[in-house]
This record gives sequence, structure tokens and C-alpha cells, in this order.
Amino acid sequence: MVYKTLTKAFLIAGVAFGASSGAYAADAPNTMMGASDSMLANTCAGCHGTDGASSGPAIPTIAGLSNDYFVEIMKEYAEGTVPSTVMGRMAQGYTEDEIKQLAKFYVAKPFVKAKQDFDPKLVKQGGKLHDKYCEKCHAEGGQSAEDDAGVMAGQWTPYLRNQFADFHAGLREAPKKMAKKLKDMLAKEGDAALDALTSYYASQQK
Repeated sequence: MVYKTLTKAFLIAGVAFGASSGAYAADAPNTMMGASDSMLANTCAGCHGTDGASSGPAIPTIAGLSNDYFVEIMKEYAEGTVPSTVMGRMAQGYTEDEIKQLAKFYVAKPFVKAKQDFDPKLVKQGGKLHDKYCEKCHAEGGQSAEDDAGVMAGQWTPYLRNQFADFHAGLREAPKKMAKKLKDMLAKEGDAALDALTSYYASQQK
């Protein structure tokens, strides 16, 4: 009788513990063994630099972007809607909660503008092209992150050129307004417009 009573008590306790554990698991963020923001970011540092300040020209700086943009671009990489060599596979390895953690970490870091060469003769023309075709979505000469459209000013030129090429070739879908603006600019100004535009962005190093 005592044995049956104790067994029943243990079973009830076990069910109660399991239920409470399940409720806790449902509420807890789905992260890799409770990894912190900085621990998750260590995986990114090898390519994107310490605190997201890239030193490689084909790899973008990812610090100082807006939260919405960071989360959205990571989801697009994971879904394969943004062409990539490595990032697609990397993004697929993160849970939604982990992507949000990474966004929180990098949004708080400063965007470090790349020290790179540019053609000073093209900067003025590039500024005019930016004002005409890009400023509405990339404010403050491409420096603002608040538009949720990335940061253009001070970003690495080879990376920007690759993105322009993907948009133009239809490998990456652009928002409707951007697609029209890019098409109009290239039709009127030719490919040389991209040289001027990227020189303008590269000239902003402070």
C-alpha cells in the first residue's frame, strides 16, 4: 500500500515537472545551448571582422545596420533569395531567435567606414546620381541605417558592385522602386554611373 502510494506520488510529481519544463522550454529563446549574443557573433567574426567591421573588400561590414534590415537580409540568405557562396548555408544554421540575437549585437556596434581607393574625379557626379536616384531610400548620402535599406556610404566597393550586378542581372530581386530607379539610371547614364556612384560612397570615410 505504501509502495503504491509512493509510486503514484512520484508519477504525479514527474508529470508536473515535465509540464513545467515544457512551459519553460516554450518560453525560452531557441538558441544554441543558451549562447549569448557575443558567442553567436564569434562565428561571424572570421569573415566580417571584429564587431562586424569587415576588412575584406568583397565582404560587407555588418555593424550599425538597422534591426529590421539585418533580420530580413539573414532570412533572405537562408531562403536563397539573395545569391551567395557561403552566407546561405550559414544563415540556414541559425534559428529565428539566434538571428534576432545577432541583430541585437551588431545593431549596437558602430558602422566602420572602409579605407579604400576611389576616383576623386567621379565623386561629384556620383553625389548627383545618388541625390537623383537613391537618396529617398538611402538618406544622408547613403549613411543612414534608419531607412532599413542597408548602409551604402563607406561600404566596400567590390561588395556594392557585386550587389548592383546581381540586381541588374535579375539574380537578386530589388524592391519595385529601386528596380525602376536602377533601370532608369543605367538606361540614361550607362554602366559608368556605377563607377561614379560607388566612388561617391567610397569617398565617405569619416
